[in-house]
Amino acid sequence: MSAVSIVKELELKREAARTGGGLSRIHAQHEKGKLTARERLEVLLDPDSFEEYDMFVEHRCTYFDMEGKKVPGDGVVTGHGTINGRLVFVYSQDFTVLGGSLSETNARKICKVQDMAMKMGAPIIGINDSGGARIQEGVDSLSGFAEIFQRNVLASGVVPQISVIMGPCAGGAVYSPALTDFTVMVRGSSYMFVTGPDVVKTVTHEEVTQEQLGGADVHGRHTGVADMVYDHDIEALAQVRRLVNFLPLSNREKPPVRPTEDPADRVEMALNAVVPENANKPYDMFEVLRRVVDEGDFFEINPEFARNIIVGFGRMEGHTVGFVANQPMEMAGCLDIDASRKAARFVRFCDAFRIPIVTFVDVPGFLPGTSQEHNGIIRHGAKLLYAYAEATVPKITIITRKAYGGAYIVMGSKHLRNDINYAWPTAEIAVMGPEGAVEIIFKGKLKDKEEVDAAVESYRDNFASPFAAAARGYLDDVVRPQNTRWRICRALAMLREKELNNPKKRHDNLPL
Repeated sequence: MSAVSIVKELELKREAARTGGGLSRIHAQHEKGKLTARERLEVLLDPDSFEEYDMFVEHRCTYFDMEGKKVPGDGVVTGHGTINGRLVFVYSQDFTVLGGSLSETNARKICKVQDMAMKMGAPIIGINDSGGARIQEGVDSLSGFAEIFQRNVLASGVVPQISVIMGPCAGGAVYSPALTDFTVMVRGSSYMFVTGPDVVKTVTHEEVTQEQLGGADVHGRHTGVADMVYDHDIEALAQVRRLVNFLPLSNREKPPVRPTEDPADRVEMALNAVVPENANKPYDMFEVLRRVVDEGDFFEINPEFARNIIVGFGRMEGHTVGFVANQPMEMAGCLDIDASRKAARFVRFCDAFRIPIVTFVDVPGFLPGTSQEHNGIIRHGAKLLYAYAEATVPKITIITRKAYGGAYIVMGSKHLRNDINYAWPTAEIAVMGPEGAVEIIFKGKLKDKEEVDAAVESYRDNFASPFAAAARGYLDDVVRPQNTRWRICRALAMLREKELNNPKKRHDNLPL
């Protein structure tokens, strides 16, 4: 074959790979409001930065007339590119080619970029849009899933892993996103479930749609499987770019630093009026977070799930910081099963990737009730306790109002190797609220309301006051709310070179 013929064949194969399953299937994809695999990578990555691998790979299956159904690339686009100039590895499943189903060779392509990401120390971003395992290949397809899962586990805590669900993701396929650090879904076009509606109907006789069973809002609000949910492909991919900007490329690096003109010593007088005089009146913790972080830029994770706790990323003097905060607007900021799981996972991610943790505390305790107890609040609450106690990154806590009982301990207390603990003058730190404490201590002994009020005030002054905790060294200082930003910035600057190692072990035994 002449050189001219080879070049011509090369161009034909390239065109076939770029066209995927054909123009009619691309049109069908667009009709559903979805981008194609390659279009998604164009939105996600910097212009002209994508370098593709294995464009000409084809499956080797010969059963069920599969010999005539070969398309270069075999239903997944893989390679590397950059996001704001920083290296990332990517794969994007192509639903136009055999429904994006996973074959043996398709899986090998994905495994190759996973291996490269580990070797180079760069994030791996997977865009999922697939009908699942390629049935015609039998166990070979299943082995492909297993190889991907194994690499997900080995990469955990080494490089950030982000899964973007932009179509079906069912059966065994759901476990790769479940093993990654962040999962993004798109309303109306993506869904995740282990068994589909037909199987559910056969086994349990329940009538349920794909959206009701595992749609984006189900996983964003009720299960917490989806960390972020967006309205369409372009918004989701733009927000993934924003997320990557906060993250280090791997655990070998410190978090990225971004230039900022927001002064570290900015005084926020409005914070002095955030906490109401009435201790039972809620306030919005977002007001605090946005006034503290650089330029008010806060990226929330899991915004619709367990809304009684807030987790997300911001920057302080340009440095990425992870924030955890109770939200008094929801359930008075109580910790429950979902909040504990949500915060614990976030704290462990930050610790794995050397991201300092700042905690804002206003927590009256763990949520009481048989539902919480019977569903394992003890074990789930222990996850959050474990995450804070295990973390070795810089940890700073600010108590804005209530910090009662075991929830005080769990939320980044001094007793869990926290580095710097501050409190606002409005803080109350005690075993329980003054009213409840007085009721137990003086049960049946106080005659009228005046005596009760006096006992409550005395308890608040002697036990719940921030100065009582500060006198014992459990707080490093009581700070004015207006100075919160610059006190945190100074503490983080001091802690930037912190070194702390946990005892040597094979691995821990997290209370799962």
